[in-house]
This record gives sequence, structure tokens and C-alpha cells, in this order.
Amino acid sequence: MAAAFRTVEPLEYYRRFLKENCRPDGRELGEFRATTVNIGSITTADGSALVKLGNTTVICGVKAELAAPAADSTNKGYIVPNVELPSLCSERFRSGPPGEEAQAASQFIADVIENSQMIVKEDLCIANGKLAWVLYCDIICLDYDGNLLDASVFALLAALKNVQLPSVIINEETGLSEVNLKQKSPLTIRKHPVATSFAIFDDTLLIVDPTAEEEDLATGTVTIVTDEEGRLCSVHKPGGSPLTGAKLQDCITRAITRHKEVKKLIDKVIKSIMSK
Repeated sequence: MAAAFRTVEPLEYYRRFLKENCRPDGRELGEFRATTVNIGSITTADGSALVKLGNTTVICGVKAELAAPAADSTNKGYIVPNVELPSLCSERFRSGPPGEEAQAASQFIADVIENSQMIVKEDLCIANGKLAWVLYCDIICLDYDGNLLDASVFALLAALKNVQLPSVIINEETGLSEVNLKQKSPLTIRKHPVATSFAIFDDTLLIVDPTAEEEDLATGTVTIVTDEEGRLCSVHKPGGSPLTGAKLQDCITRAITRHKEVKKLIDKVIKSIMSK
């Protein structure tokens, strides 16, 4: 009977739970799904991470290549993020060129990298005007069950912390680059941005870490990105219900708490790898 009611009147079904301050999956309104991260799982990448947020599963692989810096920024390297939502991750996506949601997610990730200054592009320059690193960050969703942005930012940060770049010098006699694969060093990660997403129900009620079903039923969503100093890096709100200043402040406060949880999780996994 309950399953039939959920199918026919999904929003009313949800409202009955929300009135009791809980959700059909048993979580409280401010509770995240179980979160796990696995670092260094793609051996062919220079850095990688697999993140699970409930059923939502995202993998990020970082590939580093050498290139000449752009003429208008001779002392900067490049970071090229790309989010893929293949048809295998959910029946809502089709094979072929990237859809609107994948393009919006890629742009969101590019904005987070720029606004947070997690990596300063000058750090990727090897020789001014001659040589720089290009970091291709491919983020692929393997299983889509809502809250893609939180999982993607988490996977990107964990993968970048896993990157080891070889030492590169330019031979002054030949003008060619010489790569020493035996001498590697980690990337300089200057900030650690973490995303926290909320769904807005009936224009007033906020729930954290929405599933795909909750996103579909919500009247809006908002994603807050903060760094370890509690600084606001980005607010992403693609239309939908407006938010009052007080509600937005609630979201920011919750996002700062979530940042500590995620950072602790990454540090714990990295520490366990280093001790092996």
C-alpha cells in the first residue's frame, strides 16, 4: 500500500515524513548519507579517487601533460576539469555528447577551482613562457543517485592530493625538456574546498545531501562551497525557490561543519596510504 502511495503521490508521501523531521530512507533532515573515499585506485592516472555518497558513486582521474603556456599568461599552467554522466550511471542520461547537466557540472567545478584557489596556476609553470603542466581532471559518475556536485568536488580534491608530478628541467644546450620519473613531488594544494548541497522543499524546508528522487521533488537546490578557514568560495543556486538570508546562513554554518568531516576523512585515508 505504501509503495503504491509513493508511486502515485510521491510528493505527498515525502511530506508525511518531512512533517516528522525524517526522510523515507531513515535519515534526519540534516543527515548525510554514508561517505567513503578510496584514493589511488586508477594506476594509469597520475592521481585518482573514488567517492561514494550513499549510492552516488564518482571517480576522478587526473592526467598531467606538458605544454607551452598561453601567450597572455606565460607563467601559468592549466587545469581542465570535465564531468561525464554516461548512460550507465542512470537511465536519465543518454549516450553521446555531454548533456546540459554534465556541462553545468563541469563549469561549476571550473568555478570552484578558480574561486577557491585550491591550486594556483602559477605553481604549474615549469619555465616562464616555455613549459607548464596541464592537469586534465576527468570526473566520471558511475552511479547517479543525487548530489553529484558534492561527490565531484570531494573526488577532485582527493585525486589532486594523490597526484605526484615528476621533476622536469629544460636542458639549456638543447632547449628540450628532461623528465626525471624517479624524482616525484606532490602538488601544492593551497586550499581544500568542500561542497555541501541542500534541497528546498515547499519553498521553506531544507534537507541536506538529497537523493535523485528528492532533487526531482524539491522546489529548488543550493550548493555551498567553503574552505578550511570557513571562507565562502561559491554559492551555486540554479533557479528554483528563493532563500532568505537567515536560511542561507543556516546552510553556510552546516557547510562549515561538513567541511571538517570531509577533511578528516581525506586526511585519514591519506595517512593510511602513507603508513603502508
